[in-house]
Amino acid sequence: MTEARPARGAIAVGAVLVSTAAVVLLLVAGPGTRMGLWNFRVGFQLLRWAVYGGAAGAVLALVALVAGSRRGLAAVALVIGLAAVLPPWQLQRSARSKPPIHDISTDTDDPPPFVAVAPLRRDASNPVGYGGPEIAAQQKKAYPDIKPAILSLPPARAFERALEAAKAQGWEIVASVPAEGRIEATDTTRWFGFKDDVVVRVRPEGAGSRVDVRSVSRVGRGDVGANARRIREFLEALR
Repeated sequence: MTEARPARGAIAVGAVLVSTAAVVLLLVAGPGTRMGLWNFRVGFQLLRWAVYGGAAGAVLALVALVAGSRRGLAAVALVIGLAAVLPPWQLQRSARSKPPIHDISTDTDDPPPFVAVAPLRRDASNPVGYGGPEIAAQQKKAYPDIKPAILSLPPARAFERALEAAKAQGWEIVASVPAEGRIEATDTTRWFGFKDDVVVRVRPEGAGSRVDVRSVSRVGRGDVGANARRIREFLEALR
């Protein structure tokens, strides 16, 4: 009996160690990718291992709780294990609810083209050209609210406001060409450091202006809704 108690206590300790290791994997997956220590595929693999480790730690914690030994430590291990599992699980769930596209535009018939950004995407796995009607159909079904902004301002003033809004988003401005009504920029995501490119086009529309926006990821088949969200935030700031 006395030998069984230390064994049950070791399960709780093991649960803490496994769960903590899983959280560490979770926390370093994104920053390590952003700093260039490994590529994004390794970062995603670390997230997968974090889920496996967190689940294992949680199971060990439950075993320790049922055994009735060191329940406080086991409860801590359970919380830590779940903390490692939930963020990647939520990310995966969100990804599955979004279409596997990474190119979003307010004008799917005539998407704003990239000019200055194009050379920066030479090593990108995703092409700079638009994917065509199939991509447009998926976008319209998933993001029907992504539409151009119609402003009552003349094009020159609308361009100034668009440039101010782009800078306010924290984007790195690559090109600003008032004569063409074109703004190109790059936005770097916070956690993994993914670089997504944006082009804004300002054209006359009646007595005012029409502002179109296109946001494209450099890597990844899908974007978990990031590009649509970026366009929404920009248009909200613009209006």
